Amino acid sequence: MGSQPWAFLSGKQVPLEDAKVGIMTHALHYGTAVFEGIRGNWNDDSNKMIIFRLREHYERLIRGCNILKIFPPKNPQTRENPDTFSVDDYIEITINLLKKCGYLQDVYIRPLAFKSEELVANLKLHELSSNFSLIIIPFGGYIDNERAINCQTSSWRRPNDSMMPTGVKLSGLYTNSILAKTEAILGGYDEAILLNDEGTVSEGSGENLFMISGGEIITPAETDNCLLGITRDSVIQIARRELGMEVIKRKIQRSELYLADEIFLTGTAAHITSVGNLDNRRIGDGNKGEITEKLQRIYFDVVTGKREDYLDWCTTVEMN
Repeated sequence: MGSQPWAFLSGKQVPLEDAKVGIMTHALHYGTAVFEGIRGNWNDDSNKMIIFRLREHYERLIRGCNILKIFPPKNPQTRENPDTFSVDDYIEITINLLKKCGYLQDVYIRPLAFKSEELVANLKLHELSSNFSLIIIPFGGYIDNERAINCQTSSWRRPNDSMMPTGVKLSGLYTNSILAKTEAILGGYDEAILLNDEGTVSEGSGENLFMISGGEIITPAETDNCLLGITRDSVIQIARRELGMEVIKRKIQRSELYLADEIFLTGTAAHITSVGNLDNRRIGDGNKGEITEKLQRIYFDVVTGKREDYLDWCTTVEMN
């Protein structure tokens, strides 16, 4: 069976070219949507797709949906008290669509729950209908994580959670990340580091940040308005289990990054990526650090299903 692009929309699988919404869709105008980015990693040895921490991604999606009052119905025709999707429903939809597409390579899985009402000039979430879509696309590297990348502290600040919820992936919030990333790329850098409204470190444009200093692994606390990252959580657990190192969560000053022994970024798309230079200041010796290298090696084995002791994090899909 060859691969072909399919999508899930309005309760059913459809060819990707037929998965369309109207130009008056509320989410298109106002960013009233919640999304996830999920990796499916192809394992050549087993000829199976390994989806990393699928359940946790959908649990976070539902948390974001609760904030925006997005409750996609299983039957889009039902408006009053609809039966909505559970985490198990989303997992089943994802596995079925993955098999339908038939990709035998690394993929990116993008679920999107959104306000689907074709209505503008209405800011009342509770009056608007919801829908759910899912696409799966072939996907290679997001950032070159074979080398240490070059970063810039962005002029754009990460919003405070009291302005817009930062712990989940709200579509409207990502305009902030897009501005920071674009500024960095146009300035000749690979990635942006964002500070929060207090001027302390928050995260990358699409990644969480870790700093290694004096033999300690440190990352901004949840109260520093960073995303509650699933890869971040995975790295914290791997560091404890594999390296015997507890990750410290605390505020990080911008100048601390310049003096760090190592810095690395984590995210579903970016995996674990070393930072060798920040604001034209070399970090460590400018190359991928020893601890970063160890974590990266273990992490790649985990996400491709090569570590039996971490298979509870993996959803294995037979692609035949």
